[in-house]
Amino acid sequence: MNDRTRVFVRRTARGVALTAAMILPLGCGAIYTSPSVKQSSSSDVNVREITLTAETVLLANRTPYKPRSLPRAFWATASARQGPGLGTLPSAPPTPEEAPDSMELRLPPNGSQQPYEIGVGDVVLLATKSGGSSVEELSGLLAAQQQRQGYTVSDDGSISIPDIGRVEIGGLTLQEAQDRIFKFLLDNQVDPAFSLEIAEYNSRQVTVGGAVRNSVRVPITLTPLSLGEALTASGGEVIQDEQYASIRIYRDGTLYQIPYEDFLSRPDLRDLRLEDGDAVFVDTTYDLDRAFEFYRQQIDVIQLRNQARKDAIDKLAAEITLRRGVLQERRSNFEARSELGAEPRDYVYLTGEVEKQSRIPLPYEQHANLADVLYGNGGFPTQTGNAAHIYVLRQSSDPSEFGAVTAWHLDAGNSVNLTLATRMEMRPNDIVFIEEQPITKWGRSIQQLLPTLNTARAASN
Repeated sequence: MNDRTRVFVRRTARGVALTAAMILPLGCGAIYTSPSVKQSSSSDVNVREITLTAETVLLANRTPYKPRSLPRAFWATASARQGPGLGTLPSAPPTPEEAPDSMELRLPPNGSQQPYEIGVGDVVLLATKSGGSSVEELSGLLAAQQQRQGYTVSDDGSISIPDIGRVEIGGLTLQEAQDRIFKFLLDNQVDPAFSLEIAEYNSRQVTVGGAVRNSVRVPITLTPLSLGEALTASGGEVIQDEQYASIRIYRDGTLYQIPYEDFLSRPDLRDLRLEDGDAVFVDTTYDLDRAFEFYRQQIDVIQLRNQARKDAIDKLAAEITLRRGVLQERRSNFEARSELGAEPRDYVYLTGEVEKQSRIPLPYEQHANLADVLYGNGGFPTQTGNAAHIYVLRQSSDPSEFGAVTAWHLDAGNSVNLTLATRMEMRPNDIVFIEEQPITKWGRSIQQLLPTLNTARAASN
């Protein structure tokens, strides 16, 4: 090393030492200015710093905010549940040849008692507790419906409440239907104070004919229907000779019979429980032709009803397909508008020593917290970011405070405090800011200083 080189090294060393001595008293701010949270003397904005604790996070969450809702198309469904069907068409009833002196008692099985399930054609009545007679006293319903006193269950098992929508109750018990309508009204922000009752039982019936005063269809209600009650509903039997009379019950393709003398002598037979679709025929002539004709007519009725049900199902399937297409189109339009920025959204902003400065949309239908913002976007580099100085900057909405800013300070230097981040709820226009590590500030100051030193060295050469 020659004398000229030794002189240059000594001068350079003295220059670095002198520059460092000038920078240190100024807190590393002579060259590199690091962003921080502080009260500015040149600004009229008042800054309040509040440390986040288990108590203050509750205070921060008091700021009112209701998350934006997704359009109706994203939670409405195009499906509908079909009401209970009639099953397959029964086969023709048998025609046994029996003499009056050998008439056999053949009883149908006495099934277990099941709760009544609301079916197609039933009329339900909704009434408020205040004394009204129908659901029209609930807010938002059409006054014209006040004349109907009820709602008929349609083929898809649902009732239509004007100005609110359709709710499916077919196949449900009365209690289950009350629970579903309660939730339906509550979801649509309608006062759910109501009572539900069945005004007309049309979905489950028993047919009574033959030697009775009136051929009738007797509905099955909440109370099980017995054979004696069904015959009473027809006006009673008209029988001349009890020896030749019988009561025949057609159920699910099988013909059962009760000799009329047994029916009179055994009170338990009057309590025989009937089921939906039973056909009761009181025969006095011991001529099965009349009974068979009666059953054939019932089969024709069932067949017509099955065809009508099939047509209704086909129409329902077509309607669902169209409805699903409309919903999909509405969803696609909304997504396209969101991508183009045409839909209003609420945002928070992430800045400071983070992986990426970004604008983060708040989710629909729910609240986001500070942890979602920090770690849903890659977190922050702990080598350069100061975990002890994480801030949520929130501007006051009170006009009297002239936009004062509250800096909610999370000290995550103790990792236990990160649990507070999962409880700190975000609000629109919050700014999440993370300061730099002190060594990071110093290193960046040196990085800006080195080019100056290199320039000075080149000039001395």
